[in-house]
Amino acid sequence: MLQKLTIRNYALIDSVELELDKGLNIITGETGAGKSIMLGALSLILGQRAETKYFFNQDKKCIIEGQFQLKNTDLKVLFEEQDIDFYEESTLRREISTDGKSRAFINDTPVTLSLMKQIGERLIDIHSQHATLAVNDPAFQLAVVDTLANHQAALHSYRSSYKKYKKDQQTLAALQQAADEARSRQDYEQFLFNELEQAALKAEEQQQLEAELQTLSNAESIKRALLGSYQLLSEQEMSVLPMLKEAIVQIQHIERYNPAYESLNERLRSSMIELKDIADEAQHLEESVIFSPARIEEINGRLDVIYSLQTKHKVNNIEELLAIQEQLSTNLSDLQNSDEEIERLSKEIAQLKGSLEQQAEKLSANRKKSIAATEKQVAEVLHQVGMPNARIKIEQLALGELNKDGKDLITLLFSANNGQAPAPVGKVASGGELSRLMLAIKSIMAKHTDLPTLIFDEIDTGISGETALRVGEVIGNLEQNMQVICITHLPQIAAKGEAHYFVYKNEQSQRTTTGIRRLSHAERVTTIAEMLSGKNPAASALKNAEDLLKIS
Repeated sequence: MLQKLTIRNYALIDSVELELDKGLNIITGETGAGKSIMLGALSLILGQRAETKYFFNQDKKCIIEGQFQLKNTDLKVLFEEQDIDFYEESTLRREISTDGKSRAFINDTPVTLSLMKQIGERLIDIHSQHATLAVNDPAFQLAVVDTLANHQAALHSYRSSYKKYKKDQQTLAALQQAADEARSRQDYEQFLFNELEQAALKAEEQQQLEAELQTLSNAESIKRALLGSYQLLSEQEMSVLPMLKEAIVQIQHIERYNPAYESLNERLRSSMIELKDIADEAQHLEESVIFSPARIEEINGRLDVIYSLQTKHKVNNIEELLAIQEQLSTNLSDLQNSDEEIERLSKEIAQLKGSLEQQAEKLSANRKKSIAATEKQVAEVLHQVGMPNARIKIEQLALGELNKDGKDLITLLFSANNGQAPAPVGKVASGGELSRLMLAIKSIMAKHTDLPTLIFDEIDTGISGETALRVGEVIGNLEQNMQVICITHLPQIAAKGEAHYFVYKNEQSQRTTTGIRRLSHAERVTTIAEMLSGKNPAASALKNAEDLLKIS
């Protein structure tokens, strides 16, 4: 229930704090004093959007704060899911700055406006004059039947499954579209993959072939240079190695005279060994170079294949070609896996649809059972509020396709008088009849829901006298199930409240503000008397007001 509402800088309100009773709270006041402004402010902490033009002072931010008693609600799980601290006394706060930016908080934790709205809808139901139009909405009419069918758990389970069903359908459609697009490329990608696979490319192959071709193409000059080097080192009469050998022999004769000569000869021996190895290597390399026109042709053919593939795929090396080959292989494999996933998901969707059909049938059966009881209970309340011949008829039509609520279309028909065939509510009900019909429906639904607070905003339009008294009795009975806040202009209803708040205008310094205060018993008598007969009520009006309070 709503324990306290604090409003700062909204419309005609500078600052107001309203502490509410747990039963029936009545709000009255002069026309234009700002009774409905309270609801406008309250709607902000229920997730509605705000406009800064409604600020009392354009230089200050607007703050709306509601303190709620959550002891008897099942919101704890939702709070935990959203990582919000849960307290039996929780606070919803909305701050709107002068530049229009809005922030929402639950127990000082910043939250999104959509989450605040989701939680607010489970705390308060505001029913205004305009809300009577909701009775024409098929979704509302279905909700009435579902509430009295008392199958919320089954309906929640169905909706969860239906949500997965629709999501799976979207996933399947996306997979099928992707598969169709991939399949349109499949033949070409398969051709490209086969071409690369048949080429049997190897990393670094290109560099090796290009180096070998360079050698073969210059074989004659390479052999000549290597052979010439070998001969200069070893074969000729005046070659390096024989002369170096003679130098070693010469110094060998004087090694014993000085250690330096011995060291010098060691260096000569090392050099001779190195030069002999070089000569042998030159000879080996020269012999390994074999001019082969056939091999040159073979290499050129292989490189032509490689260069052609690189040009085709617009790359510069074999490594990039191998990466493309791997990607093509992945694409082809993904298509095969996609086909398998499509088949699996299609079977799962078919099974889920079968389950949904069964659940929808059970929901339909529950609704059918509750319709007669709903019609009877609404008729009974309509009789209480001065419409003894009024009745509703609820038609249940099976739809061809599943939707989020099952397979039913619920239509509520209304008749206010004997001999009048039931017809769509919006076509046959007057404003006063609509108000009483919605009150009857809401009063019945209240017994089957755990909604903490119900607010009526002048739903007593178009009624008076004995009818108003009976409407007040129905509204008064609602407090047995929930907290009720009722904005009214009828004394018969105002007298039913356990707490009575008066909204007033205050004009100071050429500025009008709105305030609200709780009335004492004596003040209630005067206020209700004024509602009966106007300002400065006579003793008879005061007596009448006192009587109304006594019987309430």
